[in-house]
Amino acid sequence: MHALGFEHHDHQGCKRAALAAAETHCARHRLNFTPQRRRVLEILLEGHRAMGAYEILDTLREEGLGAQPPVAYRALDFLVTNGFAHKIERLNAFIACTHPDAAHTPAFLICRSCDAVAETHAEPARGMLGAAAKAAGFEIEQAVVEAVGRCPRCRDGAAPCR
Repeated sequence: MHALGFEHHDHQGCKRAALAAAETHCARHRLNFTPQRRRVLEILLEGHRAMGAYEILDTLREEGLGAQPPVAYRALDFLVTNGFAHKIERLNAFIACTHPDAAHTPAFLICRSCDAVAETHAEPARGMLGAAAKAAGFEIEQAVVEAVGRCPRCRDGAAPCR
């Protein structure tokens, strides 16, 4: 898997594929993909960036789909639980998963200048973290990998990614 987030790509195709993967997963597992859940995923996909829950709630409120924080938080919890979105701990924000149809451990590359986020694949059990865990007799079940630096555009002095 490659990092997706900093380079140009077929954004509409990416959005269609992610929505189709979510619909297929929900149908296969008999999960209720409500209009609010779908719309929150669409909002995340449209921005292709990390967004806070209140920013998502503002969009839902403007569209008449809900004005209370639990609406956004329940939808986000569903999306994260089912692998359609991820929480970026450093930013206290959420981002649509760029590989929703693949089992993976995501790693996030976060630009400290513009807050752009790219998702890539990590295997924490195989690297230095895995070696440290093994030495301590610890079995890794879940890891959140977030690296902070500068994206290509900010590093090269171009306009921010957003």
